[in-house]
Amino acid sequence: MSIFSKLFGKKNTENAEETVRVGGMEDFMTLIRVYYQAVMAAQMGISNINFLPDLAVFKRTLKVPTQNNKLGIAEKSRCKKMLIEIYGLNDNFFKEIDASVKKNCKNVNDIKSYLFMFQGFSQDLMMVIGNLMQWKFRMPSLLKKMLRNMTEKAINDILTKTDWKDDGVRKTCNNIRQYKHALGYSEEWMNDYVYNIVLLAKKEPKPKA
Repeated sequence: MSIFSKLFGKKNTENAEETVRVGGMEDFMTLIRVYYQAVMAAQMGISNINFLPDLAVFKRTLKVPTQNNKLGIAEKSRCKKMLIEIYGLNDNFFKEIDASVKKNCKNVNDIKSYLFMFQGFSQDLMMVIGNLMQWKFRMPSLLKKMLRNMTEKAINDILTKTDWKDDGVRKTCNNIRQYKHALGYSEEWMNDYVYNIVLLAKKEPKPKA
């Protein structure tokens, strides 16, 4: 608990309702960012850790030793292991991230535009998912298989459906398809990414009135 509290910038509190939840949605998104930054460091030979803030906090907090005098290798392995153990992601999920970064980031100058593109992709994707699956967020988390199937159907609709009633949704879906093509992610990768966020969002404590 203390490691995650430090890692994700949270403080322990005596109030049980405010205790940091290890493995929550914020933790998931932070670890995803750490993994991206570790891949970039390893692939592009970045040595200045301050250039990658999430990776820097991860490395210093968990005291991950540098492997072969190259930043990113050990950190990538450690972060991947945590994402697999906590969230059950598979190896192909990480292979697609590796390939996407390799395709789009030829040098350090490409990093900012790549992360900006991924942020746009993620925000648009979750906005449409929230629109399509609004009532399904109320389903019990025990029905994971059904929720997974519904997530996969929603993703497939986003990538293939053309007759949207809402023009805003149609335009956003077109943007998502362009992002997907540029980033190089598969439909299966999108299913894994969105399903974890949807599942974790359902477990987040509701804000007090």
